[in-house]
Formats: sequence, structure tokens, C-alpha cells
Amino acid sequence: MEDYFENALFGTPFTSAVIVAAGSSTRMGGEDKQFIRLCGKPILAHSMTAFQNCPVIEEIVVVTKADSVEAVRAMAAEYGIDKLTAVTEGGASRAESVRNGVAAVSCGAEFVAIHDGARPLVTPEDIARCATDAFRCGGAVLAVPVTDTVKYGRKNGFVEYTPAREKLFAAQTPQIFDLEIYRAAMERAFRELSDWTDDSRVFENDGRRVFLTPGNRKNIKITSPEDVFIAEAFLKGGEKE
Repeated sequence: MEDYFENALFGTPFTSAVIVAAGSSTRMGGEDKQFIRLCGKPILAHSMTAFQNCPVIEEIVVVTKADSVEAVRAMAAEYGIDKLTAVTEGGASRAESVRNGVAAVSCGAEFVAIHDGARPLVTPEDIARCATDAFRCGGAVLAVPVTDTVKYGRKNGFVEYTPAREKLFAAQTPQIFDLEIYRAAMERAFRELSDWTDDSRVFENDGRRVFLTPGNRKNIKITSPEDVFIAEAFLKGGEKE
């Protein structure tokens, strides 16, 4: 894997990671999921560590709740996250939180990797592969093929149609983009879209193509208490793949 990182680092643009951890955690019973421990380590600390250990990433910016800013800084110090350059407050929506995080990256940044803090099982290798594709294509997202049959439903509860499964992918994070292009596209998206929860939609709305980097099915998002047990099982089962 060291050889892979050496190849990925050849001529690597300055890439900042924006880790979004400002959600309300309503499905976790109000407990801030970023501070829930997986095998003794907070969820957010797992996420920060993956970016800390990825040589492609130059800096880390965390977006969190106003009352968690100092706790996040303390967490980063405890776990040796010395790439952390800023902790900023989130906005009223995920899109606004991402904008706040992007505004806090260094002026020399060329690419931005946007990641859900609640995806603690991402690996440095996942990040580097996605970044390599983004450098080549302008934008890339980790994604895995959908294995369930998906139904497109009407509001009345009936099926409208069944899309072809072989063309469907479940998007993960990080999602990595050329920063200058993304900033301009994001401001247009705020004018043209009511809201979005997937950052690649900003690129798509701008008429740009986004590459699908093969993801890792263990890179789950923690949204409910059951997900905590699943993530711990993955961690206890061996090294993250």
C-alpha cells in the first residue's frame, strides 16, 4: 500500500478535507453521534484519523455545532490530529455547513474532500483512490453498486417504475472536487436548488461530470443506534478494508 500512496502523491495538488459533523443526531435520541465511542474511540476521531493518515490530504477542517467547537479541538489534540487547521460552526442545513467548511480551508487549497463525520470506517486508501480520480476528472465520489431492487414510488403509495439496478449506485463520502470550480458551482446551487444532501449534485447542477470511484461497503454512515453495533462489529472483525 505504501507504493500506492507514493504513486498517488506524485504531483498531488493541495487537498483540504472538510469533515461535516454538525448534524442534529435526532435518530440517535438526541445524543451527539460524533462523540459516541466505537471500540473506545469517538466516531469523529475515527473519521479524522483516516484523513490524518492519508498522505494526499494536507489539512483538515471540521464543521460542528457551536457548543462542540472546543470539544472537537480537544479531541483532535488527544488523538494526534495535527493536520487540523480549523474548527468552524455549522449552518442551518448541511449545504450551509459545507459552505462554512469550504470557506475555512487554506487559500492555497486546490481540491476539497467533503466527508460525513459519521462515516468512521473510511480508510486512507479509500480517500487516496477517490482523490486520484478527482485529480484526473475534476470531481469524484466513492460509491458502491446498489444490491437491492429499487422502486420509484408515487405519492399515493403505488410503484411508478422500477429503475435498472445495474445503473444504480449508493453514494458515499468523501466526495472530492476541484475547489475553484466547486465554489462557483456551490453558489449557483444555492440560487437554483432548494436544498441538497449530496455534494456531487452541486457539480451535476453545473453541468459537470462526476466520476464514481469504487467504494467500500464497510464505509457506512452512522445514523441510528443499530449502525453503532454494525460499525463495532466491522472494527472488531479485523482491519478496515
